[in-house]
Amino acid sequence: MALTMAAGAAPDDERVRDSIVKIYTVHQRPNYWNPWTSYGPRSSTGSGCIIEGRRILSNAHVVGNQTFIQVRRNGEARRFPARVLAVSHEADLALLEVEDERFFEGAPSLEFGPLPATRQEVLVYGFPLGGDTLSVTRGVLSRIEHQSYAHASTEFLAGQIDAAINPGNSGGPVIVDGRIVGVVMQSIGTAENIGYMVPPPIIEHVLTDFEENGQVDGFPSLGVVTQDMENPALKARYGLDQEQTGVLIFRVLPGSPSAGILREGDVLLSIAGQPVADDGTIEFRPRERTRASYLVQRRQIGESIDVTVWRDGEALDVQVPLTRSMLRDLLVPAEQYDQLPSYFVYGGIVFCPLSRNLLREWGSNWFDKAPKDLTSRLLFNVPEKEDEEVVLALKVLAADVNEGYHSVGNWTVSEVNGVEVLNLRHLVEIVEQGERGPFVEFVNARGQKIVLAREEAEAAGPSILQTYRIDADRSPDLPRPPVVKRGDDGDGEPE
Repeated sequence: MALTMAAGAAPDDERVRDSIVKIYTVHQRPNYWNPWTSYGPRSSTGSGCIIEGRRILSNAHVVGNQTFIQVRRNGEARRFPARVLAVSHEADLALLEVEDERFFEGAPSLEFGPLPATRQEVLVYGFPLGGDTLSVTRGVLSRIEHQSYAHASTEFLAGQIDAAINPGNSGGPVIVDGRIVGVVMQSIGTAENIGYMVPPPIIEHVLTDFEENGQVDGFPSLGVVTQDMENPALKARYGLDQEQTGVLIFRVLPGSPSAGILREGDVLLSIAGQPVADDGTIEFRPRERTRASYLVQRRQIGESIDVTVWRDGEALDVQVPLTRSMLRDLLVPAEQYDQLPSYFVYGGIVFCPLSRNLLREWGSNWFDKAPKDLTSRLLFNVPEKEDEEVVLALKVLAADVNEGYHSVGNWTVSEVNGVEVLNLRHLVEIVEQGERGPFVEFVNARGQKIVLAREEAEAAGPSILQTYRIDADRSPDLPRPPVVKRGDDGDGEPE
């Protein structure tokens, strides 16, 4: 690849090298099996580069769950403290800042280039394991299409490259003609020289999102679930001729942007003027296709998008306001970082929402090792109701008050005192603010019950917390119990 020379400037390769940064991170991961604790700190390294505004661009997984960050420029010995300025875990991107201006003295800022063509040669810069100095590898952009982003189990446009990518490379820039055309994010461990980068459209989205209001709001979605329509009979059933293409909407998620606008049974013909093929793809460049969700993911939350649907035998043009993050489309949330787990302890029973973080406590082969009734929730991972969670009785902290239930674990709670449970916050509200009967009854989907004597459970709470060295009976995100007013006779009512 030929290097270009700008008047009065260093060659592109030298400018790029001077902008590359090694990142040293100390992480502390929450323990979702004991959600009031965390695992011990561990250290890792990653890569990044300096961009406009004296910011460092890297991967979210390089700094996820961080407690301490330092950065060092290529060719320098000194490390400087840094902090996370913005992060998009779903897109695996992060921006860092350094307060000490000496870090940036003489450092160039890299600019962004366009999405490269397939088969175009690229350079990957970073600090992989095996040494402490900068490594540069050469490769080719093999393909561009939607891929799974491993950090948060999301799917976005990604570029596949055949340059060598190893641990420590993460967050390093992919360069063409001295400009950033991607950020290295992951590799396939079982394959040789297959890695993936975050491409310019996704990077641009995150930067624009942050610059609009100083925070990252995320990527929107239509909030519908679709089915491919490659079968001729299926198309005929919904009144399409064989030349028309689209996908069938068979679920409109509650509370989603499309609720009240799109309907189950609509056929999605086009998005933003781009025809949707029967396999759910669109042509984003000549003879290159990816998933139709790409067109929605290019928009910011708060914008609108035009769609055309086939309904009752005719095409209908509608506009959908993109009002919420795609992450709210999930029943079991994507991997969570930089936050503490939610939990509630009542009568020694530990309640929590089902999450991928919890499932990963079963180890690297968690999908096979975790209980099947939990992992099966991922197979059609959409809620039936707005703000719905799968609430678990995770385990029991053995005490006299919960005798007979000590073996209960990973038990899905469907009702409390006859009220259907929507989420963990709702469970807490039912227990503490619902009908104050002598018993609290938890029921699972099979009809099995856990019944606790209310007065005994509440009286035993502080002792159980002390015995198991737990600071609080709930995570900070959950409501506190109502304050009780006491009268002269000792009776009281919640305020």
